Parts: sequence; C-alpha cells; structure tokens
Amino acid sequence: MNQIFALADCNNFYVSCERVFDPKLEKKPVVVLSNNDGIVVARSNEVKALGVKMGAAVFEIENLIKQHNIRLLSSNYTLYADMSNRIMETLSMFTPDMEIYSIDEAFLNLAGFKNSLTEYGQQIRQTVKQWTGIPLSIGMGKTKTLAKIANYIAKRSEKAQGVLDLTDSPYTERALSQVPVEKVWGVGWRTSAKLQKMGINTALELSRADVEKIRDKFGVVFARVVCELRGEVCYSLEQNPPAKKSVSVSRMFGEAIETKEQLMESAATYTARAAEKLREQHAAAGLITVYVATSQFIKDTYFNSLTVKLNVSTNNTFELINAAVWCIENLYRENCQFKRCGIILNDLVPQENVQHSLFDNTDRQKSKRLMEAIDKINCKGDASLRWAVEGLNQSWQVRFKRLSKRYTTNWKEIPEVA
Repeated sequence: MNQIFALADCNNFYVSCERVFDPKLEKKPVVVLSNNDGIVVARSNEVKALGVKMGAAVFEIENLIKQHNIRLLSSNYTLYADMSNRIMETLSMFTPDMEIYSIDEAFLNLAGFKNSLTEYGQQIRQTVKQWTGIPLSIGMGKTKTLAKIANYIAKRSEKAQGVLDLTDSPYTERALSQVPVEKVWGVGWRTSAKLQKMGINTALELSRADVEKIRDKFGVVFARVVCELRGEVCYSLEQNPPAKKSVSVSRMFGEAIETKEQLMESAATYTARAAEKLREQHAAAGLITVYVATSQFIKDTYFNSLTVKLNVSTNNTFELINAAVWCIENLYRENCQFKRCGIILNDLVPQENVQHSLFDNTDRQKSKRLMEAIDKINCKGDASLRWAVEGLNQSWQVRFKRLSKRYTTNWKEIPEVA
C-alpha cells in the first residue's frame, strides 16, 4: 500500500504556547527570546509582517519594539516541551504510524483512510486546537517533501484553512510553482544560491531538473529531493529513530566570568545535565570534549577545547565531572572574560554493552543504583540534588528575565481562575 504522508506543524509554536495561558497576547506582536534574552527565536505573524527575521538581535529591533509595542518573552522550554508531549499524544490517536520530527512537527501516515483526507485533516487540526489550544497546519503529499510543500502553502493560504492535500491534486504543479526553491525541505542557502544561478528558482523548476546533473553537482542525497518532488518516496517514516551519536550541552553565560572556579561550576553543571541525557537514552560515553570561548566581539578572542578518552565508557555523573574539571584546569587562561562553555559526549554505546576494564575498580552496579536514585529525586523537583562543584550561587547562569510560568509542570505556578 502506498504511503500518504501528512505533516502536522504547529503555527509559531513557542508564541502559541504563551498565548494559551495568556489570551491577552492574541493578535498582538509577540517575540520569544533566547541567549540571555538577546536573540529572537520565535515570532508571531504580526512580528513577521514587520520584517523581523529569525535570529535577529534585540538591539537591532529596538525601534520596532517601541513603535509597535512588541511583547518580549524569555524562552520557557519546560512549558514548550510539556505542550509538545500533549500535542504528540493527541496526534497519535489519529494514526498508528507517526514520526515525531521535532518539538512542533510530526509526520503521519494516513494511507488506508477512506474518508476525505482534507476533512480528516480538519478533524485532526480542530481536535489539537480544542485539547491543547495550539493551532497547527497540515500538509499532505505522496512523499515527505511534498507534504512539506503542502504544509508551507497551508500555513499561508486563507482558502486552505490550514489543511492542503496534494496527494492526488490537479493543482500540484501550480502549488510547486508558488514555493521558492530556498523553501524546499533540504535546500540550504548555499545550495539555493547555486540553484538560482542554474535558473532554478521554484520547487517546480527543481522537480523538472535533470536528476543526473543534480546528483553530479550536489550529491546523491540532494538528488533524492528532486525524486521526492516528483512523487517518488525516498524517505519513509522513522518510527524508531536511530540512536544519537553524541550528546551536547552548551550555554552562553548571563555575564562574562573570569575565575577558574566559576568556569568549573559551569562545566560541572553542563556535564551533569549531559549525563542525565545519556541515562535517559540508556547510553554511556567513551569520550568527553570540553570547550570554552570568550565573546567574538572583543579584541583578544580565545577559543580552545580538550577531549578526554575515558578508561571505561560511562554515564556516571561523578566520573564525567572529574574529566570535565581536568579539562577546565588545562583550558583556563587568566584575564580572559569567558562567555561560553560547552560539553560534548561522544563514542556512545548502549549502557548494557559497556566493555569493562581489567584495572577498573569502580563498583558499576552500585554506581548505577546511585545515579538512578539521584535521577528519581531530581525528576520530582528542580535539580533538588546537585554536585558540590556545581556551586550554589551560579551568577553566570543564563538570564531569563521575561520568563512566563511553568503552567503545566509546576504546582506552584498552575494557572489560577478568579
């Protein structure tokens, strides 16, 4: 049976999450910020209409903020993650075949549904809106890439009302002609520039390109994009996505730091979070990389990194922090104003496949029980247990001065009804 791909994509997801619990934000210009409230990571349609680009710095749009009374909010990732889980759970009711593609996107396989796909799409859309408060758009096609195209148009077409079915439509070529080539799934800005030099400016023109020439110039992976635009399935649903090859945690500091102690605190804190992620996916790491950097805007910039190979692959926070602290000892430079630190865990293996060393004296079973106990306690609160090297004050932490409440995950911040 041929697959019918439907892409369900939440509209302005971060902004929509904020509007669910603060209806006063509806139809108002809203921006969600990240990196110490300095960078735009989400925009309402009202802000997009003003020409504000994703990734714009706040200082660059100060005049627009004042002129149009744009509401600024800090990224509330705890809220967004929980809302995403609720949306994905709702979507799973409509088909057994689903791939969660990102925090606000999912591919559904709707093959075998005899009712009108457009009507079914509207039912899905209305149910998600009713149960979670989040608006979404649905695009359908014979391939993932065509579903992406349909979704792109569904978001922007008043006639589509949020749902567009291109699985058996006489208007498919017309739809492809309306989509700029840079908006095609898998086309980056460099590739887009090269395609435009070849006279390929729309998705339709790309679908008609010579596959052999595209393969020779851009490689076999990109040639599949052309095939997908023609309705040839190259990418199936990934219901069991492959295990991650690395785990990383990196943050900008709320303020530049100069002392070795503060740098160690940040490295230890990020390592502890990375170790939690490892245990969540039942993996262990054989390599840890630590890097530090100053601001790129100062005169004497500094960036350096160190990688440590662990004697035994592990997800034990204590062992990983020890390695991270050793790295900081060797990376630290006096009179440097550090602005960022990052941890990358590589060489991942399933925790049950860890090869033990003859000279390893660690009680691995005891270590596992300790980590499980710490995780169990911490999942009930906000990092209730921390390692001493993480520090208590942590004045370097990222600033979230405009943070909304964690309405769905914290009893103390649950919405109140007057």
